[in-house]
Amino acid sequence: MTDSILVRRERVFLVLAGVFLCAMTMLNILGITRFVQLGPWALAVGVLPYPLTFLCTDLISELYGKKRANFLVTVGLGLNFFIIGFIWLGQAMPAATSPAPWQTLTLAEPVPLPNGDEAMNQIELFSLLYATTSGAVFASMMAYLAAQYCDVALFHFWKRLTDGKHLWLRNNGSTIVSQGVDSVMVVAVTFGAQFLAGAMTLGLLFSLMMSNYLFKVVVALLDTIPLYILVNYLRRYLDLPDGEITDGFTH
Repeated sequence: MTDSILVRRERVFLVLAGVFLCAMTMLNILGITRFVQLGPWALAVGVLPYPLTFLCTDLISELYGKKRANFLVTVGLGLNFFIIGFIWLGQAMPAATSPAPWQTLTLAEPVPLPNGDEAMNQIELFSLLYATTSGAVFASMMAYLAAQYCDVALFHFWKRLTDGKHLWLRNNGSTIVSQGVDSVMVVAVTFGAQFLAGAMTLGLLFSLMMSNYLFKVVVALLDTIPLYILVNYLRRYLDLPDGEITDGFTH
């Protein structure tokens, strides 16, 4: 194997890992700062890029194997801790005595925040960001653990069961189940406190879960054709015959 092929394989993995980590970070930072109406679905804006993470892990599973895919998921878990650690640190440190005018918002009346606090009179923009993302980051960490490892495990389960055939089955079969786990867990943890406090109805909680899940399922089904195109192209580009993988740890 030539050095140029090895370089190609590492570069492609770096790109896929970068897209995966970027989409995951956007979910954590944007979180529930805004809800958007996408057809029949009301979605947190942070959810929009998240289905890309499952496409990336499926591509890595197919081309690089289970070991590489789980390695990336583990790195993503560490990045989750890194993000929530700095968000907590920023909130814990004392604010400057004379904040700039754009750093605070004046409120006409007290406003309940997603983390259970209540904003009175004025609120710092960072504190508002903290209130809307801290719970979402914690929720995404729990959902991330369950969903991403589930996706990788199911992908390889279907691959063994079909003897490496039917890429569409392992792609959709793994993603549809893992996206369901992710949608239920992230909404339940993020908004569970509001539901228990009576600030959110069970119907609304269920509606958010279904909106998240159906959006992700539709995206998962739509990415089947791009997945086939990418796998066929990348196998030639990476000099990987059908059925073979490069784990990236040994050559």
